[in-house]
Amino acid sequence: MEDWDTRAILPEDILSGLSSTDNDRTINDTVSQNEVQKKEHICSKQPPFACPLSVSVEPVMFLSMFSLSLQWPLSTQYLWDRISEDLGYNGSKSNGGCNISGPPDPLQKEVETLTAHWNLYINLGGFAVGLLVVTLLGSWSDKGGRRPVLILPCLGLALQAGVYLVVMYLKLPVAWFLLGRMLSGLSGDFNTILAGCFAYVADTSDRASRTFRVAVLEACLGLAGMLASIIGGQWRQAQGYINPFWLVLATNLAAALYAYLFVPESITTDPSAKLLTTRHHRAVYRLYSALGDSAVAGGYPKWRRYKLWFYTLCFFLVVTVHFGSRELYVLYELSSPLCWGSGLIGWGSAAQNLAYLSSLLGLRAMQRCLQDSWVALVGLTSNIIGLVVISLANTTGLMFTGYGLCFLHMAVTPVLRAKLSKLAGPEEQGALFASVACVEGLCSLVASSMFNSLYPATLHIMKGFPFLLGAFVLLIPAGIIGAVECQDKSPHRTEDLATS
Repeated sequence: MEDWDTRAILPEDILSGLSSTDNDRTINDTVSQNEVQKKEHICSKQPPFACPLSVSVEPVMFLSMFSLSLQWPLSTQYLWDRISEDLGYNGSKSNGGCNISGPPDPLQKEVETLTAHWNLYINLGGFAVGLLVVTLLGSWSDKGGRRPVLILPCLGLALQAGVYLVVMYLKLPVAWFLLGRMLSGLSGDFNTILAGCFAYVADTSDRASRTFRVAVLEACLGLAGMLASIIGGQWRQAQGYINPFWLVLATNLAAALYAYLFVPESITTDPSAKLLTTRHHRAVYRLYSALGDSAVAGGYPKWRRYKLWFYTLCFFLVVTVHFGSRELYVLYELSSPLCWGSGLIGWGSAAQNLAYLSSLLGLRAMQRCLQDSWVALVGLTSNIIGLVVISLANTTGLMFTGYGLCFLHMAVTPVLRAKLSKLAGPEEQGALFASVACVEGLCSLVASSMFNSLYPATLHIMKGFPFLLGAFVLLIPAGIIGAVECQDKSPHRTEDLATS
């Protein structure tokens, strides 16, 4: 642990008057005592029906992500099929009907455009509503507890799945999908689950192991996504859309039930903490503003606040490219020249999500010889190369090659989340991850607006242009992370941090 990091944990009067060796020993002893007390507190706060095994929030993350990964490609395909039916287009029903060698089919372009636009409208509605709710619930969890912010969004996602099922049963207009998306946003949406889970891990882990613990949570995302993608593609091909969406509903209810029954509280809750107050939004503002310089004993150095902004910008750019690319993969694969069916789309989604597991293993291996910043740069390099190949893919083999080259790209976000978490105080983790989740919601908003608008607009120029643009955008966070790391290692900055 670096000395300037510990000043956010220990008061100045403890640090003053100590020699360098005594200082390090006192810091380690104090942090260890704090971690022991934290673990004792966690064990003392049990849920109503505690499981005898040691449990955490990983199953909540897994179940929620499984439901979303099952829903995302199926809802896009459902929009494609409904719009194709309305316009009388049936070119995607088989490879024989897909225009591979001839000029682009104007009707296919119209279906692609309308599907992309409806994806945009649905995501805009959901994330616009959820943006403020995520910040409110996440910051409130620092006082009110983590368990409520895990349960409520799961119920909201179950309600969204219920609305989608009604639309499919009654063949209502696809505009009703927007209602379900907004109802989910009002409950905090999946981003609140992310904020709650990552804050929970920050509560229950030490600083040395936090990056890997965060990576394990993100690996749960990938494992759930891979399993759901394989099941969803084959299941939809065999039985249609309705039965998989019943599983989406059941999985979200199971996640809420698990969080209620088996997840212990990780903080000391304040029964008087109010939810509907502007204090929670102000806490997020203070974290990133000059007012936050005195939020933790010992004060934040200015460089620390600048790093919060720098790493948040990097996170925004990386996740925006990730979300934007993911939304277009299904459309890219459905149309010519690939013309994939549901089965191949499922395997393609599984290949994407396999990167979560390969990135976890790669991160663990690279941490033995590289610092976290350089691990993130390796992950960005993997992502850039993979996106360039995907942008040029015109065969199934080349598309899967692009997915394979992205095998380390999910090592970036765990590093950024852990770095942000280490820049906040123990009582600010909820506000910090609420702001990160808020940024993640904004990423989805921007990605939906930009990529779903850019894709139909550039079909006549280059079909894979959005992926190529995403690769160039990723050069920005790579430069920022490298520059910040070099600045931290410079003698001038080291001297400033030691005296701050």
